[in-house]
Amino acid sequence: MTEKLHVLILAGGSGTRLWPLSREEMPKQFLSVCGLELTLLQQTASRMAAIASPDRLHVVASGKWKPLINHQLAGIGLTGELVIEEPEGRNTAPAIALGVASLMQDGASVDDLVIVCPSDHIIRDEAEFSRAVKLAEGAASAGSLVTFGIKPTSPETGFGYIKTIKTSNAWLDVDHFVEKPDARTAEGYLESGDYYWNGGIFCFRISDIVGAFSDYFPEISPIFNADRGDLSRWFLASPSQSIDYAIMEKVRNIVCVPLDAGWSDVGSWDSVFDNSPRDGSNNATAGNVRLQGGRESLVVGHDRLICGVDLDSMIVVDTPDALFISPRGSSQKLRDVVRGLSDSNCDEVSEAPLSARQWGVYKVLSKGARHKIKHLEVSPGRSLSLQYHLHRSEHWVVVRGTARVTVFRIGDDGASTPRLIHEGESVFVPKGYMHRLENPGKVPLEIIEVQIGEYVGEDDIERVG
Repeated sequence: MTEKLHVLILAGGSGTRLWPLSREEMPKQFLSVCGLELTLLQQTASRMAAIASPDRLHVVASGKWKPLINHQLAGIGLTGELVIEEPEGRNTAPAIALGVASLMQDGASVDDLVIVCPSDHIIRDEAEFSRAVKLAEGAASAGSLVTFGIKPTSPETGFGYIKTIKTSNAWLDVDHFVEKPDARTAEGYLESGDYYWNGGIFCFRISDIVGAFSDYFPEISPIFNADRGDLSRWFLASPSQSIDYAIMEKVRNIVCVPLDAGWSDVGSWDSVFDNSPRDGSNNATAGNVRLQGGRESLVVGHDRLICGVDLDSMIVVDTPDALFISPRGSSQKLRDVVRGLSDSNCDEVSEAPLSARQWGVYKVLSKGARHKIKHLEVSPGRSLSLQYHLHRSEHWVVVRGTARVTVFRIGDDGASTPRLIHEGESVFVPKGYMHRLENPGKVPLEIIEVQIGEYVGEDDIERVG
């Protein structure tokens, strides 16, 4: 573990490639897939915490993901101020600049090293990954910007490539970056042995990346000398560009460290099948699934039972509110499907059945035009904000723990005295009434919430405090 090494995990994502499991409210980095117990973010953070001190690990992400990120990382023992908040999406170059500037604000030296990685990739061979990181640290300490080149296993047309030149060092010089090729070109790249997939993992010394931004992406370079309160202003003034286009394709002091560690970007349901454990019929399943006959299918279930008979080379993904079915090999077309659903303003594109908040998590159990039923779990010592709704009433039933509830009419002098609601008891919150829900206990508080009204969208919340 290198004391000078910082980690920046990039946790952006729109949540479309693994729909309907992933949503705008729940991108794939927050999901557990491929038979793995941890989510992709948790796997990434665990892997990086093994090569750098946990207090030097940060996640660069939109502020709206902060509760979910903190919730998931706390599940693997990582706590503290871990999230560097992006004011809005600006692609990887501004995200990395913001992350490095924040590290400098927190006391990082210009001689310290930083490794940047996506949050939603799988790396199976962590020992090989650690070996590659050590190699990258050596190259970065010598003044190079380092990109990790994934050793290709097939003529992929969905990835960018890196053309390399052998050197006397253990790493390779970068000749140039290549955009996504056609099939014939990709086959040539695979045969040559000189091309690697661009996996979006980088390592550099802080002084070197600051200099590169100054030379090649000066629009954001003032961020490195700005006060903490001005970081967002310089971030928002920056164009939206990838780090490859803004920096890596232009600098001369760039090298490539080969990585052959069972990497996957898990970019489609076909990729999930390729990276999932399979049974004797080469089927991959998750959830409450029973298959009879059939081969080489992926079936992802949820709470309800799924039975399949003689399914061959199929993809079936079931969630509480949407079902996706496709032949294997066609899942890349899902983007067009989701785009069409989004154009039609389908809630299923954006809203996730399970969401995390600062106070805990909630799951949507049922919804209709005038109702929504949720299961809320409020963490010990946490509370929801003081709020009211313009279009709906709510009925809360305690199923576990004890709730402290405040409900009063807007304008009432002195407001209502909080009262305790125990298991099996309930409380009604009329439309337009101020209310707050708290968990004063030491165990999670579980609530069934029934919303009724002419509008039950998540944006019908007027927060007061």
